[in-house]
Amino acid sequence: LDLKSRGIVGENNRGYLELLKSAGERYKGVVEAENRDRRIIYQYIASSLGVPLETVERRRARQIRERAATGQWLQDDTGQWYQKP
Repeated sequence: LDLKSRGIVGENNRGYLELLKSAGERYKGVVEAENRDRRIIYQYIASSLGVPLETVERRRARQIRERAATGQWLQDDTGQWYQKP
């Protein structure tokens, strides 16, 4: 997403997009739609594996952090935001 490279949204520690700047409010609908789709997929995976939804969310968040491009905003497991070096 270009919104990620522009620092408008980041990836939180549950595997969902989150608006970071007030200027991003105009993108709220896009973020919500993406997160709805992700939640459907995460719920399917959790159900298929017989694990809690939170387990899938946290695992996916770690994968997203590992694959994120330099400069993208990410949230660590403790809730702190940082830019990927």
